Formats: sequence, structure tokens, C-alpha cells
Amino acid sequence: MYVVTGGAGFIGSNILAALEERGLRDLVVVDRLRDGVKWRNISKRELSDIVAPEHIFDFLELHKKKLKAIIHMGAISATTERDADKIVTNNFNLTVALYRWCAINEVRFIYASSAATYGDGTAGFDDSPTCEALSLLRPLNAYGWSKHLFDRRLLRQIADGRKTPPQWVGLKFFNVYGPNEYHKGAQSSVVSQVYPRAAQNAHFDLFRSHHPDYADGGQLRDFIWVGDVVNVIMWMLDTPSVSGLFNLGTGKARTFLDLASAVYHSLGKTPNIRFVDTPVSIRDKYQYFTEARMDRLRQAGYTGAFTSLEDGVQQYVQGFLAQPDPYK
Repeated sequence: MYVVTGGAGFIGSNILAALEERGLRDLVVVDRLRDGVKWRNISKRELSDIVAPEHIFDFLELHKKKLKAIIHMGAISATTERDADKIVTNNFNLTVALYRWCAINEVRFIYASSAATYGDGTAGFDDSPTCEALSLLRPLNAYGWSKHLFDRRLLRQIADGRKTPPQWVGLKFFNVYGPNEYHKGAQSSVVSQVYPRAAQNAHFDLFRSHHPDYADGGQLRDFIWVGDVVNVIMWMLDTPSVSGLFNLGTGKARTFLDLASAVYHSLGKTPNIRFVDTPVSIRDKYQYFTEARMDRLRQAGYTGAFTSLEDGVQQYVQGFLAQPDPYK
């Protein structure tokens, strides 16, 4: 049995699809579906159960002899969320409790960290697994801080010789894009936001730069196709000897202008981009550059290739967004 928290979400639902493609059938989602379209992310999956987060530990105790791994993707991921108490409860306290349960019951644990832990990037993007290195990072929002808080707690416990799960992996996701993110609205990837405008030959607005070192649209991110994220997680499941905190990007930063233009090009259209001021409310917390250092994942043995921006956008647009049924 594999339990995927946040399994009805973007990355979680893509993980479930990959597990099912492997012929696995005892798959469990821990999530809240509410009254939106999120249920469609898992509507094609054959699932053993869907568990509300408040019942997760009762469920785990009942099925602990069958559990192979917990893949913990559940979180409040909106970087604009202002309720820090809500974020701590969901992103930190629950993760601490799940990690402790996995350590006690000897169940493998893979969890989502975030590139938001790196803040404005002045301390670099090196996923060095030491308490000292983590202490130098300064996240810019409560979401990034909550992920960073757990990373620090975990590495401190390991440094102190505390018991761990048989495998533990934290993945610092950079800018992931791909199918099943439609419920995220304004928090979905730029690809999904550009597509409907590009399909109508309309213009799309990108944020103007407010930094002298970056041109308008020249802000840089490490954009990664969700299929590559899933491939790394499947490799982790296949390689139980590997534990650690790892970056998960492509190692190659690209501009937002490149990304938006790729959407137009994938539809055979000429890019039509305009620039608007970055909202004042987020301007002083805006990241102008992210790029994952991928050395540690490679040193751990992962040899898979990462999809180019143009190929990933084309797969997303032509294989999903432009289809009558855009769900994985």
C-alpha cells in the first residue's frame, strides 16, 4: 500500500498515475476535495481509499502492516497565504507527526520541500544537507518558511542521532508545471495561464522587472516538467538505500519570456507579450532568479535526463491543455 497525501493535488495526482502505470492497485489518497474540480485529478485512478487529513493517523494505524511508503505532498502551497498559524498547522505540524510515525513504524517517507526555502537566492541554491547551511537561508514568505522549518528540524534530529524512517527523502521542488494543476487558479503555472490567451491570439501580461539587473520578462526560474519530478520520485522508491534532502529542478534557469513564448510557439503562433507592474504587495518579496544545483542528486545515482523547457511546454499544451480532456 502506498499513501499519497495531497494525492488529489497537482504533483500528488501525477504520482498516483505513475504508481498505477506500474501495476500497483493499493493506492490511498489523503486529501480534501471540497466543492471544486479537484476530484477530476484522480477521477481516472483506481483507488483503495480516500481519507480526510484529520483521520490519517487512525487509517495508518489500521493499515500499518501493509504500508510500503508515505509520499507526503499535502500542504498549503500558496505563497500568498497570510495565515501563518494555518500554514504551520498544515505544513509543519502534520509533517512532523507523519515523520515521527514513519520512524516509529519503519515506513519509508518522501516529502515535498520547496525552492521557496532559498528566499531571494543571495545564499545560493546549494542543497547542502547540514544544519549550518540551512541556518543561512531566509525564506521570503510563510509557505517557504514552513518548509524550511521542517527541513531544519529533520536535519537537526538526524545530526543528534535520532531514529529515522528506513528511507527519508525531502525534495526541494523548483517551478513545476504540467497537467492537473487547473484547480490552483492564480497559483497555477504560467504555462496554464498563458495557454487560453495564446489559443485566442490574445496578449498575455508578464510582470515588469523592478530590478536593474533584469529586463522585463527576464526574471529567471528553474522550470521543471512534472513528468521529470515523478520520474525522480519513482527512482527514489526503486532505490531505498538513498536518503537525503535534494533539489529537484533541471539545473538550468530560463526566463518567463522564454516560457510564455514557448506556449505561443507550441500553438504555431507569434508571441504577444505585454508587461505590467509587479503588484506592490509582493514586489519586495519577489524572486528574480532560481536555479537548482543538481550535483547531489546526480551523485546519489540519478541519471535520468530532464526535459527541455520547449519540449515540456509542447507536451503540456498539445498533450493536455489543447485536448477535450486535459487531465492526466
